[in-house]
Amino acid sequence: MGANHSREDLDLSDSESDSESQETTHHESESEDTYGTPSSHPSSSDHKHNNHLPKTPSSLDGVESRLKALKLKYNNNGSNPNPKNAAKLYLHVGGHTAKSKWVVSEKLVSYAFVKAALNDEEEDDDDDDENEEGSDSDTWWVLKIGSKVRAKIDENLQLKAFKEQRRVDFVANGVWAIKFFSPEEWDSFTRKYQDCLFENTYRYEANDENRLKVYGKDFMGWANPEVADDSMWEDAEESLTRTPPTKTPLKQGHDLTEEFEEAAAQGGAIQSLALGALDNSFLVSDSGIQVLRNYNHGIQGKGIYVNFDDGRLSGRKGASATPRKALLMKAETNMLLMSPMNGGQPHSRGLHQFDIETGRVVSEWKFEKDGTDISMRDITNDNKGAQMDPTGSTFLGLDDNRLCRWDMRDRKGIVQNIVNESTPVLNWTQGHQFSRGTNFQCFATTGDGSIVVGSLDGKIRLYSISSMRQAKTAFPGLGSPITHVDVTYDGKWILGTTDTYLILICSLFTDKDGRTKTGFSGRMGHKISAPRLLKLNPLDSHLAGASKFRNAQFSWVTDFAGFDSLSRSGRDIGATTAISARRPRCHRSSRDIAAPHPPHNYPRVSLERWNGDGRSRSDAAATAAIAPRQNAFGHVNGAISYMLYPVLDKSCLVTENGKQERHLVATVGKFSVIWNFQQVKNGSHECYQNQVGLKSCYCYKIVPKDDSIVDSRFMHEKYAVSDSPEAPLVVATPMKVSSFSISNRRLNM
Repeated sequence: MGANHSREDLDLSDSESDSESQETTHHESESEDTYGTPSSHPSSSDHKHNNHLPKTPSSLDGVESRLKALKLKYNNNGSNPNPKNAAKLYLHVGGHTAKSKWVVSEKLVSYAFVKAALNDEEEDDDDDDENEEGSDSDTWWVLKIGSKVRAKIDENLQLKAFKEQRRVDFVANGVWAIKFFSPEEWDSFTRKYQDCLFENTYRYEANDENRLKVYGKDFMGWANPEVADDSMWEDAEESLTRTPPTKTPLKQGHDLTEEFEEAAAQGGAIQSLALGALDNSFLVSDSGIQVLRNYNHGIQGKGIYVNFDDGRLSGRKGASATPRKALLMKAETNMLLMSPMNGGQPHSRGLHQFDIETGRVVSEWKFEKDGTDISMRDITNDNKGAQMDPTGSTFLGLDDNRLCRWDMRDRKGIVQNIVNESTPVLNWTQGHQFSRGTNFQCFATTGDGSIVVGSLDGKIRLYSISSMRQAKTAFPGLGSPITHVDVTYDGKWILGTTDTYLILICSLFTDKDGRTKTGFSGRMGHKISAPRLLKLNPLDSHLAGASKFRNAQFSWVTDFAGFDSLSRSGRDIGATTAISARRPRCHRSSRDIAAPHPPHNYPRVSLERWNGDGRSRSDAAATAAIAPRQNAFGHVNGAISYMLYPVLDKSCLVTENGKQERHLVATVGKFSVIWNFQQVKNGSHECYQNQVGLKSCYCYKIVPKDDSIVDSRFMHEKYAVSDSPEAPLVVATPMKVSSFSISNRRLNM
């Protein structure tokens, strides 16, 4: 493993003579040594050097021919020697090697913004205001620089501006930089570029009226970030100065620089990573599930691999299915596996429920509404801590135009007898089917169950826990589809993934009564902070090739103080103490799972609540219910074995002094890219100085791998140790998974 910092681009100074074009340098040196202007009244001493002085040409024709050679008076078309929109063009060579450098491609070049069809190879290099009045659906703004660069203006150029150096870098079949001869020329270029980018993105001419049409009056700060209200970002920066939460002490002999690797078992390619907050995490392949043990230093194999029946996950019609989505439930003892339908689409008409403790698929559920089969493109837990809840029976579903909650119980709240049902039906308990094309793509939940949804048009919508019909807040799109979305536990920060950048949004606002709220709880009004973008610099973007950003996520923080210890204690008690009772045999078979909600007639006991440090609290008690648990521990002396289930209520949620996510991680090709969340929030950070448009952060760390990365995620924050700024990072590739601390010397975060 290695790590590369996002290198600050080299300063393109005019003194870099070693990087100049050799042919141009040689020609100019020769000319300067050969010709000069003689003195009108040479002194006597000058006569000693007459042989070395340049000779005046004998005719006017000779003077003109030599001026042409020097390029001092004439150019190809006989006009001004400095072409319109002049600049100096550089090319970066050598990649990230020690020999990488900028070389001059052309010392004097002309650039132009032109309207052209993308398949046009030849286009007049006319005035850059050509066809500016309107936007033809078949033409786009194109940037032309001499004869070497011709590229459509969009986010794929990854343009990065340096005002102090009067330069911009970008990617167009290589990494280029153009340097301007004056600050005014730099300003003119960047303004024109932003206007062309707006028109190519939204197909409207760049003016205030159309910006209002695209963003809406409440979000004009997004169109003009220089005048946007950033007070909420500033308040967030102050909160970051608080002392971070206490972490587990570093054990003696624990080396944070060590990396732990586990090969994929049984030769199956890893399809998804399911991280647990309790004892175990899981790798899901097309043939089974590999069980890993969670430690403070990372994850390691337990030597347990659970094969699917006949080595495959069978579909309803007998066809094999490859699970692409894995969702942990019921104190991480069950897993929901969703496989896409044929045709390369992500949608699925059902899912498999896998009991990890028995190693069996206990049911294959189907999605149905009003007697009609429907599809889902994604599923997620009810909230960020729901997978640790042993009583949970519901989860959320998303399709292109649907947002809903599914329940594995029937409408009367009783566990379905899934043994006698060939394909039990999930119960649609809450949701909405939108009539117009919302084109939902992805979603995530906060700690209290509020929902954030990303769409194909780039919009991000916020839904409260009380309604899925009407979004409380809808952020406008920036032109790129949102392919993945995440949100902090407290709902204050939203992270959207697009192909070429990440977008970080602050959802905080102040209502008319002066109270600070999030966009999940009400309409945000007109004083909305502009978002910040997280990007790769042009060089790293070029090295990533055609790979796109995927699955950007915050580090994993929950506010269940000791709930994980409580649920684990309940499971351990059930396993080791063999609490039993002579009750009539339950109608549920041995293939069934634990009851999602224990019936009221089962005995109830009191348990001590546990703090996060493992010490019990005697000032409060949590209620637990005893429910049958036949499949996990079997029978004890002919009696049914039972398990303790905590019954959660508001008192079980313990505030942890404003615990905050500290890092962001995203995947792009063979790179895992990590940002420091605190640094991104800091408005005075050097990345944001003298930028054009929305503030963009380029300060990150890269963890490269030898193969394309399936997923990169931080373990739960309970696994962070005192000498590390974060819990270990887990990176999965198709054939292996690795985990390590980001504080090691190769990352130095």
